[in-house]
Amino acid sequence: MIRRRSQPWIYRWSRPLIGAIAIVGALLTAYLTWTKLTGGQVVCSADAVATAGCNSVLDSRYGSVFGLPLSLFGSLAYTGMATVSLAPLLVKSENNKRFRIQLENSTWLLLLIGATSMAVFSGYLMYILFSELNTVCYYCIGSAIFCLSLLMLTIFGNDWEDIGQIFFTGIIVAMVTLVGTLAINATQWQPIADITVIPKAKTQPEAPYGWDITTKSGAAEIALAKHLTSVGAKMYGAYWCPHCYEQKQLFGKKALQEINYIECAPQGKAAQPQLCNQVGIKSYPTWEIQGQQYPGLKILKELAKLSGYQGEMNFKYTLH
Repeated sequence: MIRRRSQPWIYRWSRPLIGAIAIVGALLTAYLTWTKLTGGQVVCSADAVATAGCNSVLDSRYGSVFGLPLSLFGSLAYTGMATVSLAPLLVKSENNKRFRIQLENSTWLLLLIGATSMAVFSGYLMYILFSELNTVCYYCIGSAIFCLSLLMLTIFGNDWEDIGQIFFTGIIVAMVTLVGTLAINATQWQPIADITVIPKAKTQPEAPYGWDITTKSGAAEIALAKHLTSVGAKMYGAYWCPHCYEQKQLFGKKALQEINYIECAPQGKAAQPQLCNQVGIKSYPTWEIQGQQYPGLKILKELAKLSGYQGEMNFKYTLH
């Protein structure tokens, strides 16, 4: 009597696992898309710093492609992976067994192409997140883990007859994806020509003033600064804090004079460290707007959204 060789569990469960991960990814990216389109604020975690990071990434120039939320394309990609992985499992009839086997065999290559492309693209986004945006976004990191998991399950969850097919297909898809990603970066994610990228501080700050503010305020920056003050907003910072300096540079010298800025470093000018401790400031800069604290560097459009500003939005400066 000849016993049939038992199939490894990973082969039996790879498609359901791919489908489950893809469905979760599709739902999360759909939530980000809905939030972006409605102008809301994402809920990232109980950590206010992490939540601020998620929102700053969503509102950055990297948050959109061709005028649409980047998360929308992610949701479509996850939905496609879920459909391709689960479709053969829906064929239950014994009469269609041969069709199911053919469908499984033909869709594994599609899963490999999709998973490779998503993993490469999410890897580039992780590079952007930590090298340029310098923040933490749990949604972004989670999506990158999802994409890597999809790729691993695709590679190790199928009994590939030709290992060279995996290698060759993966290299080609990775190269095409990388070239396409760099093209998007060059055409969609570069700063607008009439917006100046503010430089990072490269010298050591000197007490009590820190770095000199070199940017000139435009009408939009001044209007936003006055609005923030009118609604009781406060900016808590420290003279030695590089991100506080970048925040001030976004406003410009004249608009900064309209901001209700509170110095928390004891050696800074007009320092109020007791007040900072009293209200629970843990990181710099931190904005207090309408009774809510928002830690982290904020682009001006995000500050406008948080404060309900409805005026001119033609801001002159951006980050990195």
